[in-house]
Amino acid sequence: MRLSPAETVGIILAVAAGTQLTRWLPFWLVPESRKPPAVVTYLGRVLPPAMMGLLVVYCLKGVAWLEAPHGAPEMIAVAVVTALHCWKRNVLLSIAGGTVVYMVLVQQVFA
Repeated sequence: MRLSPAETVGIILAVAAGTQLTRWLPFWLVPESRKPPAVVTYLGRVLPPAMMGLLVVYCLKGVAWLEAPHGAPEMIAVAVVTALHCWKRNVLLSIAGGTVVYMVLVQQVFA
């Protein structure tokens, strides 16, 4: 299906407007001068660790624990991410370091 230039521009504008609305809406609903609702404060406290746990489970769901190398590259990478984060408290460094270690392990060490 081919779109006309007007339809293409319309879709781009609609997506841009939706994106901007979702970014501005929280600031319009809860200005800085007002205390956020208790549910927002609660979600801000519990969602980051919950999302990290979800991502760890998702990343490890396909590991063949009963076949060589028995999840060793994954567990080493998880340990590196944990150690880097505890040491430097930098999310980007932790993720990048763990990714590099995992790639080296699966492509060079456990290949």
